[in-house]
Amino acid sequence: MIEAQSSAEENGQDDMIRMPPQPKTVRETGLELALIVELVTKVMYVCGKLHLPVLTGKLRLSINVLREVLGFMLTEQLVEVAARGDSDLDVSYQLTHTGKLRASDFMNRCRYLGPAPVTLQAYCDLIARQSSRHASMDRVSAASVAAAFGEDSLDPAVRDMVGAAMQSSRSMLLYGPSGSGKSMIARKLGKLQQGIVAVPCAVLAGNEIVLVHDPLVHLAPAAQARQAEDRRSCDTRWMLCQRPLIQVGAEFCADMLDLRHDAAGGVYHAPPHLMANNGMLVIDDLGRQRMPSADLLNRFSAPLDTHTDHLTLHGGCKLGVPFDVTLVFATNLPPQLLLDDASMRRIAYKIHVGALSEPHYRALFRRQCRVNGLGCDDAVVEHLLNDLHAASGRALLASTPRELLDRLADFARFAGIEPRLTVPALDQAWSSLFAGSRSGTPVPSQPTVPFLADCGDSLLERIS
Repeated sequence: MIEAQSSAEENGQDDMIRMPPQPKTVRETGLELALIVELVTKVMYVCGKLHLPVLTGKLRLSINVLREVLGFMLTEQLVEVAARGDSDLDVSYQLTHTGKLRASDFMNRCRYLGPAPVTLQAYCDLIARQSSRHASMDRVSAASVAAAFGEDSLDPAVRDMVGAAMQSSRSMLLYGPSGSGKSMIARKLGKLQQGIVAVPCAVLAGNEIVLVHDPLVHLAPAAQARQAEDRRSCDTRWMLCQRPLIQVGAEFCADMLDLRHDAAGGVYHAPPHLMANNGMLVIDDLGRQRMPSADLLNRFSAPLDTHTDHLTLHGGCKLGVPFDVTLVFATNLPPQLLLDDASMRRIAYKIHVGALSEPHYRALFRRQCRVNGLGCDDAVVEHLLNDLHAASGRALLASTPRELLDRLADFARFAGIEPRLTVPALDQAWSSLFAGSRSGTPVPSQPTVPFLADCGDSLLERIS
């Protein structure tokens, strides 16, 4: 994993060199003077008297750009100089009565007070340059994949397939029983993405502002990269981030696939796949969404082919935006019940994540014991495999060791004692984890369709 982090930092240095330079004039921002005047007016309306460097920090525009804008506003008697110090930077401005009236009108239309947006064209250009598909970008290596999954006892065939999918940045479907580790694999793949990217705080689409950057999903890069950024004259309307990893689940619905208009704020919020540009979007629990899986995949079929998506602004106006996303679907339902052959062909890699082999399961259980500070002897491991798993018919799934040991610790804390791994403690944890599946009590035989037990009554009826 150290190798992957080092590569990301080195690649980040290249990204910073290619970031847009700091605009020195209004023309170089790509924005109309009227829009910047509106932003300055609203910030002053809310904050009152503002020092020039403070205004620069709020709007992420250079001193030279704001001097040009404020010069115009002085001429139009929208602002006045409130205080002047010894230097050219030591100047404070405030709105005039006319400026306050104008600000009230601006606020009624749009209450956005953040950094100035970038143009849609600038956004499209930089997304294309930062694409992981670009020939100059670093690719995930076999060594980095092996290091990332080295302690997870991942089947070598599965590891090779996810590595090949990451190499190509093409879509993949992870399928298998609940608890087999699909979500864990998806999260680790997101962390394996190489390099850092620039994400705009907001984009100007037509005359509308679309919010893109979210600090909860666009994570800051390493401190070394941030320090390098400060030494360069970059356009600070862009934020340097790790390649994004956005994960959605059963709550994902058709409404989330388009721009969301915030009537109170007068702005739009970007949908998850737009926020995931230059990164990865994981759609977990495929088949549990309120829209059919085939419809969901069909929604992405054209963007996957053209790398362009079309979103809708208020009033029906269509907006073309980049689609540079590695799509990862994960499901515990049989793929043949979710997607027809045509839909399946649109997904580049279909990867089955199943039960672990007995040696891998033993190693994983012992590793989880070490993580939890528990001693582990052979008798307990044999009891787990022979008297619990084998007797009950439970598959050796990757999630089971962690879940068992978590419950064992819960019982110990409740009793006010130190957790210890014993046969009785393990039996107690097992009984609390699996309903109707105590030691020595077999569960009903598994259906012939793989992991169909997780599918629900409606799918069982369709099969029968």
